[in-house]
Amino acid sequence: MTYALPPLNALRAFEAAARHLSFKLAAHELHVTPAAVGQQVKALEARLGMQLFERLHKQLILTAAGQAYLPGVSEGFRHIAEATSQLKPAGAVLLQLGIHGSFDLRRLDLAAFRSTHAEIGLRVLHPAGLHELVEGKVDLLIARSLGHHPGYRCDRVDEGSGLGDWLIAPEGTADCPEVVSFRAWLRALPAENSVASRPRLAGVRR
Repeated sequence: MTYALPPLNALRAFEAAARHLSFKLAAHELHVTPAAVGQQVKALEARLGMQLFERLHKQLILTAAGQAYLPGVSEGFRHIAEATSQLKPAGAVLLQLGIHGSFDLRRLDLAAFRSTHAEIGLRVLHPAGLHELVEGKVDLLIARSLGHHPGYRCDRVDEGSGLGDWLIAPEGTADCPEVVSFRAWLRALPAENSVASRPRLAGVRR
């Protein structure tokens, strides 16, 4: 069976904006800009051929179509979230880690992390980049960058300055227990192993 669905990112933007009645608050939840939320909603309205919001001065109001659409969209996301939660190890908090494509996974020895943190269900998306982090596909990202990302906590993984590997998390979730545990474990890794230089977490930038 083929489902006739609008783009899921547009649906997420609409659902968040409709709950908050604010593009700004929706953007904060989704880790994007208010303009990006507004563009996604506008694209969804164009696709549906109807207006979902009344955009008043400093106020956002659902139209009759938006009010009718919201419960079904919210329920759909709830079912997806519940189905996804059933896949994680029993009793574990799920942490989804993204890693850029050129990073050698052997440097991390993730099996050791899993064995010492049974309470955290770790999933890895490799390769992954900032797009996956912004879209919420991963909770935490090891990215090759300069480490300057407003709204995100950035900890340098390797030594040096300039372009390098950074552990990046949204500021809103950077202090969640599972993220803190992974950051602390990464910081405690030895500097070298038989494969390559181990990560050494350096100073924090915001």
